[in-house]
Amino acid sequence: MRAWRWLKEHAVLGVGILALIYMLAPIAIIAIFSFNDPSGRYNFEWVGFTTQYWQEPFAIEPLTDALLLSIRLAFFTAIGATILGTLLAIALVRYEFFGRRAANLLIVIPMATPEVVIGAALLSFFLSASFALGFTTLLIAHIMFSISFVVIVVRSRLIGFDRRLEEAAADLGASPVTTFRKVTLPLLAPGVASAAMLSFALSIDDFVISNFNSGAVVTFPLYIFGANQRGIPVQVNVIATMLFAITVMAMLAVIIQQRRAEKMQERRADDDNKATVSVPI
Repeated sequence: MRAWRWLKEHAVLGVGILALIYMLAPIAIIAIFSFNDPSGRYNFEWVGFTTQYWQEPFAIEPLTDALLLSIRLAFFTAIGATILGTLLAIALVRYEFFGRRAANLLIVIPMATPEVVIGAALLSFFLSASFALGFTTLLIAHIMFSISFVVIVVRSRLIGFDRRLEEAAADLGASPVTTFRKVTLPLLAPGVASAAMLSFALSIDDFVISNFNSGAVVTFPLYIFGANQRGIPVQVNVIATMLFAITVMAMLAVIIQQRRAEKMQERRADDDNKATVSVPI
């Protein structure tokens, strides 16, 4: 009975740990095989331990070029999607306008639509508009499907936003632009940073939409797909492990910043409460 009671109390935790292991197992295998020394072209069986490929992770020039292109594409995608998505989220949360409910529904559609449909539709649009497929079309496509994720993240941050801080700034004589720059934006910064990182990750990881709209441009996922037919080099595992480690560190930094912002907001709320309490003489 005692064992059954313990199992019921920790069942959710156990399932969560198993799900986490299930999700992280492929990444762990990639990291392990980045130290493999394969005997042939295919890095599917463990042969021996070596750090040779970590010493020269960018030795393959086409792979390095594809990686740099993906990073540049993801960087501009994060900037464009974050700016447009943040402004759209502010409009949807704070303003009443005709079609607001429909806009909230339309925001979710790109997230629910299969990528193969979006990729084919964008390809048809670019060909109809006589756009030359390349970096520009990739950038337009990546910003398009990343905006929805930015809106969702920033909107969730805006819903719990304390508007009294902006009203206090306005009472002290701050203009709307100054209030947004010194009050609203700093408090939204953790959510905006999270949205930007999510856009960056979605862009650098995308294959399906990029495959439709890349033209002669080769991104990092497209290179891996092509290399898979003739043998994926170990450097791919090394670079993938690096990207995962950088992503984890960036996410930890954002989480720490969010907790600091929440603690500061709680302290300000406590100070406001203390200031409003009248002390009897």
